[in-house]
Amino acid sequence: MAGRINDEDVKAVRDAVPIDAVVSEYLQLRNAGGGNLKGLCPFHDEKSPSFQVSPSKGFFHCFGCQEGGDTITFVMKIDHLTFSEAVERLAGQAGITLRYEEGGYNPTHQRGERIRLVEAHKIAAEWYAEQLATGPEAETGRAFLAERGFDQAAAQHFGVGYSPQGWDHLTRFLRGKGFSDKELLLSGLSQEGRRGPIDRFRGRLMWPIRDIGGDVVGFGARKLYEADNGPKYLNTPETAIYKKSQMLYGIDLAKKDIAKASRAVVVEGYTDVMACHLAGVTTAIATCGTAFGGDHIKILRRLLMDNGSARVIFTFDGDAAGQKAALRAFEDDQKFAAETYIAIAPDGMDPCDLRLAKGDDAVADLAEPRTPLFEFALRQIVSRYDLDTPAGRASALDEAAPVVARIKNSGAQHEVAVQLAGMLGILDTQFVVKRVAQLARWARDRGGKGPAPDQRQRGTAPQQQAAPARAAAPGPALNLRNPVFATERELLKLALQRPDLVSPAFDAYGVDEFTAPPYAAVREAILEAGGAEFGVQDPQDYLVRVREAAPDDAVRATVTELAVEAIMLHRGVKDVDDVYAGAQLVTVRRRAVHRRIQDLQSALVRQYGDAAQEAATQNELMILQRYDRALQEQGPGAL
Repeated sequence: MAGRINDEDVKAVRDAVPIDAVVSEYLQLRNAGGGNLKGLCPFHDEKSPSFQVSPSKGFFHCFGCQEGGDTITFVMKIDHLTFSEAVERLAGQAGITLRYEEGGYNPTHQRGERIRLVEAHKIAAEWYAEQLATGPEAETGRAFLAERGFDQAAAQHFGVGYSPQGWDHLTRFLRGKGFSDKELLLSGLSQEGRRGPIDRFRGRLMWPIRDIGGDVVGFGARKLYEADNGPKYLNTPETAIYKKSQMLYGIDLAKKDIAKASRAVVVEGYTDVMACHLAGVTTAIATCGTAFGGDHIKILRRLLMDNGSARVIFTFDGDAAGQKAALRAFEDDQKFAAETYIAIAPDGMDPCDLRLAKGDDAVADLAEPRTPLFEFALRQIVSRYDLDTPAGRASALDEAAPVVARIKNSGAQHEVAVQLAGMLGILDTQFVVKRVAQLARWARDRGGKGPAPDQRQRGTAPQQQAAPARAAAPGPALNLRNPVFATERELLKLALQRPDLVSPAFDAYGVDEFTAPPYAAVREAILEAGGAEFGVQDPQDYLVRVREAAPDDAVRATVTELAVEAIMLHRGVKDVDDVYAGAQLVTVRRRAVHRRIQDLQSALVRQYGDAAQEAATQNELMILQRYDRALQEQGPGAL
């Protein structure tokens, strides 16, 4: 059984790796104010960013799906790792050597499965690269690259390697590094032979496929020899770390420039990615042996941030297969908020061939957006009909109009309908516009099987409109417009984010002073963690202790949300200071006093005729009324 990671080491890892640096490996973050950052949530689909990161607190929280936690939690959720695996990965990035209790540190046996598989791929990638660079047998691979304009430096930049033709060269090498046969088979680097595991890739040029975090998780292998009876390209099979529908080759190299330029260029092959990057198109990526689909779109949307200027350019071969691929891409077009375009090189050349024939400038020019993808799709449809006849025009309209009706933005839908009328040669433009609008309305009335015509304009998907604002919150949703709840929320945010401004007064507040049950539970968790005073003494460990003190995941999520959410300053207030904090403290306390006064006044009515009880109640009522006046006149000084 694997040993338990030392608590001090876990804390060291949590403190050493900034959460914004980790999250930025997976999505684009922008300033959200108050020291926070925001982006599109990687855990659910959304049009506008509700995912926030607080670098100073070390926490993230999504106000849409309620996912939240610290750096370790994020890595666990995004890469489906166990707690130990996530800590081990972050420790490796930070250069921290972990200590294990209950048996000590044994990296061979005590690392999680994913960590072991990633490590095997890293070692394999280095070994393949060394074979290409120095192995005599790899001359065939080096010649293949040279013929396509790639020198040794280019091969090194992309980590290209070579797998020798023997049966088990890599398998034996990895065994010598301590990997078991089971791990080699699970990784997809080896496969079962007649006498045990043998190499899956033999006599091929090897491209390491990295995930968005930069880890090698698979390989694309290109056939080099006629005697090889396998497919032209052979990819790693589906494994625990490699899902081809979620892989984009080159994303590790391109992600920063994609986010910076709000632009991505989708090409078809590994050499096309290389050609584009070497030609200066550093936003180029490619799928890995599968069609461009929904999971790929999710990855790009998080990087592009779905802003209005984002562009996605697809480059496809000009042959029938390339046109078919373009039409498949158009089927998912409306899942982007970005504008989508298609670029087809002259003579049907791919970027690699184009670079060889006409140079880097031609590749860069190819990647400039020209033809909108919807226009290309419509022209492909229209070209199949005889537009010289009324019947041909009618048939083309029947097939093309539903395509236009899927466009969500009502203004764009109208413009494209007008363009369609021109393509078809139909003089009555309004007839086409009305036909498209009618189809869009019918699709909407069928329950969302097609988009509402003005949905993109409103920026809200139909299913999102019907969803509750805080769907993941337990119990009935809180009405944050209620000033009672809003002030309690502000005070808890201050207690979590700026305990120095509310301590020690906050620690004297009773749980019953917070009327919203979730907020009362958070107050209790703060108390269990040592109060706001502990937050002043040990701010590094404070939020972690409060989360650990939460009784369940719902309260823990609320703690994270309050720790990340920006403090809502009132109009005219420029900064969070003692005055602002004191106002929240006083408001919450006065409301608690008012509730008690109302209870006492109600009790007096019930106690009519009982002199002793009436006197005691009157005395308590008088004390509370004096206290309320003091709070009103003296503010925090009366607490």
